[in-house]
Amino acid sequence: MSQSFVGLAGAGRWGRNLARNFYQLGALHTVCDANPNSLVECQQMYPGVSVTTDFDGLLRDPHIRAIALATPAISHYALASRALSAGKHVYVEKPLALDYSQGEALAQQANGTGLILMVGHLLQYHPAVTSLLLLVRSGQLGTIHYLYSHRMNLGAIRTDENALWSLAPHDISVLLAVVGAMPARVSAIGGKYLQPAIEDEAVVNLAFDGGVQGQVMVSWLHPVKVQRLVVVGSKKAAVFDDVATESKLVLYDKGVTYANGQFTTKHSEGEAVVISNAEPLNLECRHFLECIAEGQRPRTDAEEGLRVLQVLEASQRSLEAAGQWVALSAKTGRHD
Repeated sequence: MSQSFVGLAGAGRWGRNLARNFYQLGALHTVCDANPNSLVECQQMYPGVSVTTDFDGLLRDPHIRAIALATPAISHYALASRALSAGKHVYVEKPLALDYSQGEALAQQANGTGLILMVGHLLQYHPAVTSLLLLVRSGQLGTIHYLYSHRMNLGAIRTDENALWSLAPHDISVLLAVVGAMPARVSAIGGKYLQPAIEDEAVVNLAFDGGVQGQVMVSWLHPVKVQRLVVVGSKKAAVFDDVATESKLVLYDKGVTYANGQFTTKHSEGEAVVISNAEPLNLECRHFLECIAEGQRPRTDAEEGLRVLQVLEASQRSLEAAGQWVALSAKTGRHD
């Protein structure tokens, strides 16, 4: 696509996917990781790509114009800040940071510099989600009543963050996009089964002004993989099932009418929505490169990342208060 100029920090489970896509797009210059075995693997898979264990070396290299971070979430703030200070564009995997004030500092650091700061909220680039948002905004679903998302599987158990922070950012990002607003308040409960201080599963309830209700359920102890988003409107309902091999987005012309003192339900077979089979991560990486080339604001920019971070922080506060509702300021989205 263009001369390689991306330095990737982190070649672990997810970093390998970023490496593959940036390489396919002709943009991968150097991979940095503390594990020499990971670097050997990258050299074998991606001829011509440099490798290093020195993150500062990435920042000093004048040929590297952008840094992609696929490192543990606890390192996001420090590494992104250093990259921005070095004059590099930054793509950072979710979440933007583990603290709102740190995320806000990154946003302020990037503002006015001409540097791109993009958060890896992958679902925003999924063709099914793109189509879903078009259906919602065109009014085909009618008034949104409620929506819920389940992201559950067995494995990828973290020791440095709970299931809420590890799994929910993608779903929260999409729910906010579908509703087009921040929730007025949130409530969250969870369970700690494997480690005394880390929730293995969590359920977050989001209450929006106007009566719209949202729910996100996450778990890394679930026996089967579930990645499903359901949006129910006054006219139609939509189901996005990312585990499905076909018909990932289905539109249901179902509803309830009231006449002569009775409720009548309308049933119909679901209609599969035709979507692109493009890989979401490839579209996301391509978007990052295009934003750099054209100087445009990313779809999942720092401000979008901050909104998700606000909900995560409020949800964490509710978790620690046994599910107590936590209000968010309508103006800022911060919890009171």
